[in-house]
Amino acid sequence: MTWKNLSKVGVIGAGSFGTAIANILAENNTVLVYVRRLEKLKLIDTERACKGQKLHDNIQLTNDLPSFFESCMLIYPMVDSTNFRDMCKAFSSYMRPDHVLIHGTKGLSVNYPVGYEEMDPPQLTRKHINTMTEVIRQETTVLRVGCLSGPNLAKELSAKKPAATVIASRFDEVIELGKQTLRNERFRVYGSHDVLGVELAGVLKNVMAIASGIADGLDMGHNAKAMLLTRGLGEMIRLTQALGSDAKAFFGMAGIGDLMATCASNKSRNFTIGSLLAKGHSLIKAEEILNDTAEGIRTTKIAYGLSKNYNLNTPIIESMYNILHDKASIPDTLQYLMTHESADDVDFI
Repeated sequence: MTWKNLSKVGVIGAGSFGTAIANILAENNTVLVYVRRLEKLKLIDTERACKGQKLHDNIQLTNDLPSFFESCMLIYPMVDSTNFRDMCKAFSSYMRPDHVLIHGTKGLSVNYPVGYEEMDPPQLTRKHINTMTEVIRQETTVLRVGCLSGPNLAKELSAKKPAATVIASRFDEVIELGKQTLRNERFRVYGSHDVLGVELAGVLKNVMAIASGIADGLDMGHNAKAMLLTRGLGEMIRLTQALGSDAKAFFGMAGIGDLMATCASNKSRNFTIGSLLAKGHSLIKAEEILNDTAEGIRTTKIAYGLSKNYNLNTPIIESMYNILHDKASIPDTLQYLMTHESADDVDFI
């Protein structure tokens, strides 16, 4: 299927990942990037660079919302999860049912239960969380929605290194649009109809990336990291099954693929946070040094709240919660993990 009316493809968000995706899109399309702050737009346009990445000649910038949504039928929102719902609400009057949105946000929107401030951690159920796809459907009239997820480190994408991603959507035409606009000789695009599984895989792997960064920062070795990621994958799958999806997505690009990339690279923001914690920095200082959003910090609290409510055996998620949000010491936490009662090797299939 080829869409003839893609005169421009839109991108919302000029962060490191949004810029990398805009540059990939610009190899096949004219791209219009919405930048909220005019002063930032002028700086980017003057330098023709953003977040250390040069902008492709096919990229144009705007902060004119009506013109942006009128010009672009296909739009890629690349906004962090804490601002995603507010963005949808603010832009909803400009979005039409015939728009197509493929987001790249690996996070969850949470409707916390009454009295959650006194809960440690908050007791969360499926009804308390929404994926970004669900947020788009709740806050806008857009019908055709998809998500982009996979081993897509922004720095490697910007360096034009080979990579792949998966577009997940209920709609075949959304997957085809993603393939048509994104794929090139260095960037492969796969499709999936398991939207919930793909989104949860991309979200939960950030918790394991922080844990992997800690292991790397402490020079624990490859055996320990292999153990961590294998057991971590099991925890991710058990939690996702409790939330209503199956394990299939975790054995593709959004699962094992993204887990391997994010948990093994100092280019990963979540891995970097873990490494900084292992070197003795406080969480506040680590975030200051990173100077970017590490979704795994917030996701850890959500994941642990869900696992406690569903009575799941997730010691790695619990340990990351204790380190990040309960100020537990890293040595004590590692001792807990190594002496925790072991379960069956594979208990999620």
